[in-house]
Amino acid sequence: MKIAIVNDMLLAIEALRRVLTSVPDYELLWVARNGSEALDKCASVRPDLILMDVFMPVMDGVEATRQIMRDCPCAILLVTSSINTHLPQVFEALGYGALDVVITPILGHYGTAEGGETLLEKIRTIHKLLGKPVSKNPKNLIPVKSCYTNKPYPPLVAIGASTGGPTAIAKILSQLPQNFRISVAIVQHIDVQFSASFVQWLSQQTRLKVELAEVGMTPQPGKIIVAGTNDHLFMRPDRTLGYTKHPVNNPYRPSVDVFFTSLAENWPGQGLGVLLTGMGRDGAMGLSVLRSAGWQTIAQDASSCIVYGMPKAAVELGAVQESLTPEAIGLKLLSL
Repeated sequence: MKIAIVNDMLLAIEALRRVLTSVPDYELLWVARNGSEALDKCASVRPDLILMDVFMPVMDGVEATRQIMRDCPCAILLVTSSINTHLPQVFEALGYGALDVVITPILGHYGTAEGGETLLEKIRTIHKLLGKPVSKNPKNLIPVKSCYTNKPYPPLVAIGASTGGPTAIAKILSQLPQNFRISVAIVQHIDVQFSASFVQWLSQQTRLKVELAEVGMTPQPGKIIVAGTNDHLFMRPDRTLGYTKHPVNNPYRPSVDVFFTSLAENWPGQGLGVLLTGMGRDGAMGLSVLRSAGWQTIAQDASSCIVYGMPKAAVELGAVQESLTPEAIGLKLLSL
């Protein structure tokens, strides 16, 4: 795997280099000291993955991510010294197509890179997503026994997203009024250490209350709940939420497929399933199961996606009733 580093701090570059050289299969392709330099190098020699700092002189990581994903797209992992300090910039870059974010490793007293294992785990996951898409075979999902009925449960909107998802989700939620009386549940591919920051950021984009999904919680009208761990969010038969490690071999964590499939099995009210921009196929099978259970289904359209992977897979499965922009999806929710 050919990996590039974009960072203006020599100590950070050295820490990242030591982490990468610990894995024989990883090759450090080039190093850039700012976003502008990274654009030039990426256009000449495109890596499989870029470890992108957020704040740099000349051109920061946000603008560099935007231009790279537009002109010479490749996988980008944000590497920053602080999430909370740089929260708006991090989610803006994720909206442009960065896959994930991790804290920059630091050099310890004995020259080791502390925090390196977390970075390597992220890289391994991205490597799987780039080269080994999740099987279309639904045997890895929670088994479905559809119990869709017309019982008096409130409508539920379930949203799944990955690459570019934060911006798309924000565009949808920003249109919802304070008196919106429908439950919303979101599964966004994001690491547990940043899920609380994601909720904090989303709270600034909407008039509605946004909370991390907790074990035992039930979707409530007018409230937005967000999957908050690296395990898979799912709905139990008693309509409460829980987390599960299974399937353990699923590289998408938390998995949209697992959540959507559990809703088809256990939510007896009306529902709308929404699958947004993202790499891979996660959510496509789950959306198909929701449609079979009587839910309305929407996918983000190709023109507005950062990565038209997950929605495209759902369209190919026949799981999608409408393909819309995030703005149009927001209007659709209002019409409910």
